[in-house]
Amino acid sequence: MSVVIAGTVALDNVKTPQDAQENLLGGSASYAALAASIFCQPIHLVGVIGHDFPKPHLDMLASRGITLDGLERSEGESFTWTGEYHEDMNNRTTHKVGINVLEQWQPKLPDAAKAAKVAVAANMSPDNQMQMLDQIQADFVTADTMDLWINIANERLHDVLKRIDLLVINDGEAKEFAGTTNLVEAGRKLQAKGPRFVIVKRGEHGSFLFGEKPEEFFACSAYPLHSVFDPTGAGDSFLGGLSGWLAANGKTKPTFEDLKTAVVHGSVTASYTCEAFSTHKLQTVTLKDIAARISELRSFTAF
Repeated sequence: MSVVIAGTVALDNVKTPQDAQENLLGGSASYAALAASIFCQPIHLVGVIGHDFPKPHLDMLASRGITLDGLERSEGESFTWTGEYHEDMNNRTTHKVGINVLEQWQPKLPDAAKAAKVAVAANMSPDNQMQMLDQIQADFVTADTMDLWINIANERLHDVLKRIDLLVINDGEAKEFAGTTNLVEAGRKLQAKGPRFVIVKRGEHGSFLFGEKPEEFFACSAYPLHSVFDPTGAGDSFLGGLSGWLAANGKTKPTFEDLKTAVVHGSVTASYTCEAFSTHKLQTVTLKDIAARISELRSFTAF
């Protein structure tokens, strides 16, 4: 069972209180694809890169069972993000964003990617998400978004919500998009916009899953980390991990109970992302590692 993931593939320059590095692998689709590849392969990656994109990043992705046929090469410069995390790792400053090759890009899916049963429209413009949705044949479609698109492409984002099964969004953006300060109300209001299921990410506090019935609600704890080195891409890893688990287990038309299990796997996957720069930790994670942390998380939260 394969997964198609479309989104950004970027070069990140990241500074944390511990260190700083440049030309790191970044982008919503990169993190999501690596996370999904832990559970199933192949993963069809759809994005665009420039002439300056390092070959070692591509080699690493391919080594993890990620097919690059849908990764467009451009003569322009790659999409870049430069940012800095502060002592409180929940706060960061974006210093520079280079849109570059993303400005005119339109996703073009190879036939094998179009046929994937699980599809992920990772964080990218709603126009790009709609272009992806027009090409796929998936049974289950997930999507992520951010405050930028809520503010500048709200109408188009509403069009996306009518065509997906699961929306994944962080807590602050959920409140902004739904127009409420209550997360439970926000989740239900977002469901009313189209998706059958909604997940509100709450960072170190875990996530809320909203099912189709009023009584279908699940609060998942985050795996407790002693320290966070670089949280970039954790939300994308969460989305990729849960989507990869669904595909690996043939859950292309998942029930609420299936999604509860997928959320736990996504949450634990994301915890590894935070332990090193970029994808450095994520690209070494195994199913055995995931199982070990899930066992610990279960013992931490059972009563």
